[in-house]
Amino acid sequence: MPDKKLPAVPETVLKKRKRAAENRALRAKEALKAKVARKTKKVEIFKRAEKYCKEYQQQEKDEIRLRREAKKEGNYHVAGEPKLAFVVRIRGINQVSPKVRKVLQLFRLRQINNGVFIKLNKATVNMLRICEPYVAWGTPNLKSVRDLIYKRGFVKVGGNRTPISSNDVIEDQLKKFNIICVEDLIHEIFTVGPNFKYASNFLWPFKLNTPSGGWRKKTNHFVEGGDFGCREEKINELLKKMI
Repeated sequence: MPDKKLPAVPETVLKKRKRAAENRALRAKEALKAKVARKTKKVEIFKRAEKYCKEYQQQEKDEIRLRREAKKEGNYHVAGEPKLAFVVRIRGINQVSPKVRKVLQLFRLRQINNGVFIKLNKATVNMLRICEPYVAWGTPNLKSVRDLIYKRGFVKVGGNRTPISSNDVIEDQLKKFNIICVEDLIHEIFTVGPNFKYASNFLWPFKLNTPSGGWRKKTNHFVEGGDFGCREEKINELLKKMI
């Protein structure tokens, strides 16, 4: 009886080829799905950025309109109390009392030239008064907030200082708060939104340079020609020299 003819390609090789083809098809399908998702997300991020831009412009227009109306009536328009502050530590640890040291730790200002965003309320203003001789603070404008996050921004991922290399880094950590990109983060910080606490804590304290031209006199208050204390909008000029 003649021997049964063996197949030209062994069955195991055929199975392996079939599995490889299936895997290739699956990978191609997943890659296409990921590409579509990326494109959709890009459009969503762009729309959000556009919406925030319009919102900021509208706020500015409203402020100008209210000032003009008040001037026409012969009154003064007093802007609302600022909600956001940026605090920079300007002095070291020499002769720091325990109470002041504790406040600086709570603000996460452990080194000179460290800076953080803080929500202004009665409690934080009282804390700022306690540590005032060691910090300079004021109300940052949109440009300062944006420059700090884009140029000096690092975030906390698993307890490590991580650069903001892409929007995915933010989305992975803050998606549950509807913060998926850098513009969302800037908006949440600048407008002191409902999730400000999480957004601010997610940002690692900013490590800034000593201002170009140096400090004037760290032991004097800003209003006396020194450096420490509240400088309101003038903080923006200081940040420009430190970023």
